[in-house]
Amino acid sequence: MDPALIAADTPMGRIMEALPGARRALFSRYHLGGCQSCGFADGESLAELCARSGDLDVAEVLAHLLASHAHDESMLLSPAALQAELASPAPPLLLDCRTREEHEAVSIPGAVFLEQELQQQLFAGDPGRRIVLHDHAGKHVLDTCAWFQGHGMKNTRALKGGIDAWSQEIDPSMPRYRIEID
Repeated sequence: MDPALIAADTPMGRIMEALPGARRALFSRYHLGGCQSCGFADGESLAELCARSGDLDVAEVLAHLLASHAHDESMLLSPAALQAELASPAPPLLLDCRTREEHEAVSIPGAVFLEQELQQQLFAGDPGRRIVLHDHAGKHVLDTCAWFQGHGMKNTRALKGGIDAWSQEIDPSMPRYRIEID
C-alpha cells in the first residue's frame, strides 16, 4: 500500500504493513500499540483508534505517522547501495544484529556480529564512523539504528529488507531461511 493512500478509514493492519515503524511512532508520541492496555486490532481503522484514545485528531496522528515513516526511510540503505559502499575504498562497518546462531549459519561477507562489548566500544569511538546494521528481514533493525543514532552515531544506517533482501537482490547463492517466531 502506498503511504500516500492512507486515510482515516484505513485499517491499522494495513497501516502497519505500509509503515513498518508505525507502531513505534504511535507508542512514542501517543502511547498506543505498545502494550496490551493500549493495543489495537488489525481491522480497527485509524479513525476508530483515535476516537477511543481520547478523541485524538486523526489528521495530526496521520501526519505524525507519515513524518515518522519519512524519517525511517532516511535511515535505510538498499542492498545495492550497501554493495557499492562495501566495494568502496572506505567501506562501512557492517554489523549483524541477528542472533549468534543466525550469524554463524549464514552471513554477509565481512559482517561482524554485534555484541554488547563492541557496541560500547563503538559508542566511545568515532561518532562519524559509517556503520550499517542488518537483521533478518528489516523488521527490527530500525530500532537498533535509531538507538545508535540517539547515542551520537549519526552516520549509522540500516539495510532495507535485511539479509533476506541481500540474498534475493545481491547474492542468490546465500541460503535463505524463515523465522518461525518473530
